[in-house]
Amino acid sequence: MSSLIGPASFKIFGFFPTAVLSFLIPVVGVGLFAYIIARRLAPLVRAAPDNRLNRIPERIKNLLVFWLAQYRQPRYRTAGIVHIVIFAGFLVLSIRSTSLVLMGMFDGFVVPGFGGIIGHIYNFLKDYAATAVLVACVIAAVRRGIVKPKRYAVPAKYGHDHTAEAIFVLGLISTLMISESLYEASNAAFEMGQTGHSDFLAPLSLGWIFRGMLLGASQSTLQGLHIVMYYVHDLTFFFFLCFLPMGKHFHVITSFFNVLFMRVDKGNIKPVKYGITEAELDDLESFGVKKLEDFTWKHMLDFYSCADCGRCSDQCPANAAGRPLSPRFISIKARDLIFKNYPLSGEIYKSKMLVQDIYTEDEIWSCTTCGACEQECPLGIEYIDKIVDLRRGMVDEGMVPQSLQKPLKALEKRGNPYGTMEKKRADWAKEKEFAAECPVKIIENGDTAETLFFVDSITSFDDNIQEIARRTAKILTRAGVDFAILGKGEKDSGNEVVRFGEEMLFQDLKSHNTEEILESKVKNIVTADPHAFNALKNDYKNLPPVKHISQVIAEKIREGSLTLKHALYPDKVYAYHDPCYLGRHNGIYEAPRQALDAIEGLNRVELEKSRDRSFCCGGGGLMLFYEPEEETRMGVLRVNMFAEAGANVIVTACPFCLVNIQDAIKVAGYEGKIEALDLTELIEQHLA
Repeated sequence: MSSLIGPASFKIFGFFPTAVLSFLIPVVGVGLFAYIIARRLAPLVRAAPDNRLNRIPERIKNLLVFWLAQYRQPRYRTAGIVHIVIFAGFLVLSIRSTSLVLMGMFDGFVVPGFGGIIGHIYNFLKDYAATAVLVACVIAAVRRGIVKPKRYAVPAKYGHDHTAEAIFVLGLISTLMISESLYEASNAAFEMGQTGHSDFLAPLSLGWIFRGMLLGASQSTLQGLHIVMYYVHDLTFFFFLCFLPMGKHFHVITSFFNVLFMRVDKGNIKPVKYGITEAELDDLESFGVKKLEDFTWKHMLDFYSCADCGRCSDQCPANAAGRPLSPRFISIKARDLIFKNYPLSGEIYKSKMLVQDIYTEDEIWSCTTCGACEQECPLGIEYIDKIVDLRRGMVDEGMVPQSLQKPLKALEKRGNPYGTMEKKRADWAKEKEFAAECPVKIIENGDTAETLFFVDSITSFDDNIQEIARRTAKILTRAGVDFAILGKGEKDSGNEVVRFGEEMLFQDLKSHNTEEILESKVKNIVTADPHAFNALKNDYKNLPPVKHISQVIAEKIREGSLTLKHALYPDKVYAYHDPCYLGRHNGIYEAPRQALDAIEGLNRVELEKSRDRSFCCGGGGLMLFYEPEEETRMGVLRVNMFAEAGANVIVTACPFCLVNIQDAIKVAGYEGKIEALDLTELIEQHLA
């Protein structure tokens, strides 16, 4: 079958071989790309170490799920589907783009193995992939340039938005799709004109449409179009490759590595410094992140990998409440600083204190560490560890909010943020009526038990929350669990202490509690506080297994050790609020719901923002003491969601959530219309 002369054999002006041009373009393109990448790697080389070469099987699984399968993209349906189409099309067409480069140097080049039926199948898929990508690019451009979803907006204080760059890149991708299709179509049209037949083009694909448009064109016109489209594609391909590391689209290259090295565990906090023991912390001259190079290389890679999609900030409760925090700009401001301090040519600039240069103190303290941003990011970008590291640096420099100084000093002196005497930690269990009905063993008195009930500070000392401790004790007793408490031997779990950057104080609390727990010889630990649960499970080491009371309740109901009676108030509408440190950080979503659904006749509804998209109440741990700058309280925003869902009883499984939601009900004007209960109260009410 006749075909047009390929780029490797064609000669310009009758004598200059295009094969030379076809050789120079990729050599220059690859050389320039290698230089740019080398400059972009400079800050990663200077960054702090990070242990990301472990647990390879789990990392490969993450790569397949989050990068290849684009698992999180459809959480925003329209944008997600468009992105998946472009991404999948890129994967399919990468083979074609590579083969085109080589065809320019070697006439008739065919990718090994693609010469037969496999090649025909690939070409069929490739034609439709190019068409789908072009359509997706048009839709994406309309969304970016005309529809403009709110999450893409950039407040004036953060500078200009990236709409122009996004549309420019979509234009480059569209150019690649059109030029490749015209390259194929011109050759097919020539063949049709010569023989009446041509290589198969997928019906209704771009190439198929272009071929129809080119039928009847002269041989010279088709030959010229064939060659021009080849070089348009070649030049666009290498320009695009070198343009990617210049801005937010660097994620096209870095996302593979960022997902491969994303965090494997949840709930824990990275150590102050990798490669040193806890005993060596005292010898460190500086704690946390103060300057750009104090970030780890993985966190630098995070900055490069941010796609500026705005999903993290769209789900961030601090951002929704009007606090001076938007996770998206934690990454973008750092990336801009890297580009400024590490230019593509010339000297590297000296870094300044980050919390004076690009971040503000209020911005960093505004984070509740709820994890919504990390849960939403499709590229595995981490924020909590960065926030904690920045706080460590601020604490090391004495930059601690006034409202937090008192509870932190109380924790250091008394082991709880309230400053209450240690000997009063078990007073909740000594209340006369309760003690007569449900005596609680105390290990400090010499008692022993198989299970330790770790009460933690808020449940031990807050007068209103002490009822959670008593109800938990009643449920454990009714379920036949042999348990005891540490009493004054217990100190705060330190979950918030470490997340507020007070590393040495946390180490003291952890060391004390670990010693007390191990000396008690208990075989299991149970707690009604998700924050304590998270710390004991993820921040401590070598402890007995830890469970939240909701897990124990669900297990005992299944076993038949606990039986619940019919709903006392079947006319009420109940809704469950997922605490951040029970849900997102530890994946416990079903146990509380199973406990609620075991109450026959209970009318329960689900909120749109539930499970891993639950909205933080804003009251976790030391956040109860912090006085942030915000437009609307997070708790009020959350209570409004329950009201819109028609719920008049909010059930949670966290003492901090209960305090904050009860207060928000009053502030929002729902007192007498909506009530908030802890899970233990509802279960205790319905014990058969």
